[in-house]
Amino acid sequence: MAIEYSGAGFGAELPSPATLLRAFREPVTSDRHDRDVLESAHELVQCHEGRHRALELAHAPNATPDDVASCTHLIDKIDARRADLVARIDDWVAANIPHRAGASLHTETLGAVIDRMAAKWVVAQRALVSNDQEPVRATKIPDGGAKPADGSSKAADGRGRRRAVAHRISEDRPRRGVDTEAHLQWYRLAELADGYKDLITEVAQHRRRLPTW
Repeated sequence: MAIEYSGAGFGAELPSPATLLRAFREPVTSDRHDRDVLESAHELVQCHEGRHRALELAHAPNATPDDVASCTHLIDKIDARRADLVARIDDWVAANIPHRAGASLHTETLGAVIDRMAAKWVVAQRALVSNDQEPVRATKIPDGGAKPADGSSKAADGRGRRRAVAHRISEDRPRRGVDTEAHLQWYRLAELADGYKDLITEVAQHRRRLPTW
């Protein structure tokens, strides 16, 4: 069923991948039209960090039944807050992002997409920390994606661009190196960022519309 958006005109923009990833890393300080989206994205990262800590405590060898119950209750509260933040993003989309009638409907809301990216961001960061590494800066994944090292255009399915991104991540600290798990998680984050860029490009070109369920 078509969803008729109201609010801003067709000039409204969604945050770029680099802007979104920067919001994962640090609070939003500028007054932007998409501030609700970026603030929600930042808090979603905090939610997933708290969720990971609670799961670790619940699965600790010395965890008591009371500890498990307390962690379960905390996770339920965190998930409820995540749902609120996803809804905040989707409400912003409904009010600010119009679409062409008849455009293909995406299978996920923007809030769900950003929540999934926030979850992977946390997993990637934790993989680096577990390897005694400093976090890789989110802005290493550029707006337009990186080109393959040989200078050729990216493959049609985006694999060339993702390989280049993953390679750049691993080169940030050549003397220390990045272990296989950390590199894998950052590669997967690059894949999600790649998909996000493709999605917002199609929305901007009015070839795809976002659900606001």
